[in-house]
Amino acid sequence: MRYGYWMPVFGGWLRNVADEGMNASWDYTKKLAQRSEALGYDLSLIAELNMNDIKGVGAPTLDAWSTAAALAAVTETLELMVAVRPNFHHPALFAKAAANIDQISGGRLALNVVSSWWADEAKRYGLQFDQHDDRYARTSEWLTMVEGLWAEEEFDFSGKFYAADKAICSPKPVKHPTIYAGGESEAAKTLIAHQCDAYVMHGDPASAIAPKIADMAARREAAGKPPMQYGMAAYAIVRDSEAEAQRELARITEVSELPAGYDNFDQWLSGTQLEREMKIHEYSVSNRGLRPNLVGTPEQLRERIEEYEAAGLDLLLLQMSPQAEEMERFSEQVMRSNN
Repeated sequence: MRYGYWMPVFGGWLRNVADEGMNASWDYTKKLAQRSEALGYDLSLIAELNMNDIKGVGAPTLDAWSTAAALAAVTETLELMVAVRPNFHHPALFAKAAANIDQISGGRLALNVVSSWWADEAKRYGLQFDQHDDRYARTSEWLTMVEGLWAEEEFDFSGKFYAADKAICSPKPVKHPTIYAGGESEAAKTLIAHQCDAYVMHGDPASAIAPKIADMAARREAAGKPPMQYGMAAYAIVRDSEAEAQRELARITEVSELPAGYDNFDQWLSGTQLEREMKIHEYSVSNRGLRPNLVGTPEQLRERIEEYEAAGLDLLLLQMSPQAEEMERFSEQVMRSNN
C-alpha cells in the first residue's frame, strides 16, 4: 500500500470543528510536506478550489498550483498530485506551466483531473460550467491537448472546446505525469478507462471497492490499455483503544446546527451522480471519508488496510485532524508496523 494524504489547503477537513489547529498558510504547508517525507508518506493531494467549501466560502484557501510549484522546490521525494479543473485552465497554457513544475520537482508532478462540480464557484468567477456529460467531453479534449503538447514538438488540434495550431511546449516534463481521476457516472468511467492512469474513489467499505476496481479493470482491458492504479479517500483515527477512537469520532461528527459550508455540500451532492444515500453524519468529513471505517486501534486499522489491499487498492489518500500530529501517530503505529 502507498500512503498519501490531503494537503490541508482549506485549514482542515472537519465541517463541524471551526479551529483544527492547522492554518491555511504556506508556513504550515511547507513544514507538513517536509515532515511527511521523513515519516514515509508517498504522496500529497493538493485540492483545487478558489473558495473554501469546508470552512465556508469566505474562509482562506490556498491556491493549488502556486502552492505546488513552491512545494516542488522544497521537497525531495513526495509525489505532488495536484487537482486541476479543465474549465479553469486553458490546456495549452496549462501544459507549459505544469511541465515547468515537473522540471522543478525532478519528475514528481501528477495530475488529479476533476471535471468540476461547484456551479456557484464557476459563476462567481465568470467561467463556463457545462452540463454533466459535456464536462467530461471537455475534459477529454483538454487531456488530449495537454498530452499532445507534452509528447510532440508542435501540436495541432481542432475540437469542440479547444484548438491549437503548431503549439509548442518546451521544456517538456521530466517524465509523463501520472493522470489520476475519479467519478462514478458512465461518462466518467469511460473517460478514465481510456485516458487516465489511475482511478481514485471516494471512501467505501472494501466490499464495495472490490467490484468497482474489477469493473474498471475490465473496462481498461477492453480499451487495450495497461493496468491502472487504484486509490481511495479515507479519514483515519488511530488510538490505543477502540473506545478512545470512538470518542474522537463522536467529537468530530456531532452537529448542533448546520455550519456555513452546508449549502456547498448540498450543491455538490445534487450536482453529481454519486450515491444519494449520504447522511448528515457524513457531512462532517468530505469525500465519504468515514465509510472505510479507519477508526480504531493500530491492529484494527492494519487489518482493514489488508482487506483493501486484497481488493486491489494501491493508494490511501488520508485526511486527519490535526493533520501533522495525527500523521505522526499513523506513521508510527500503522505504516511502520505494516513494513
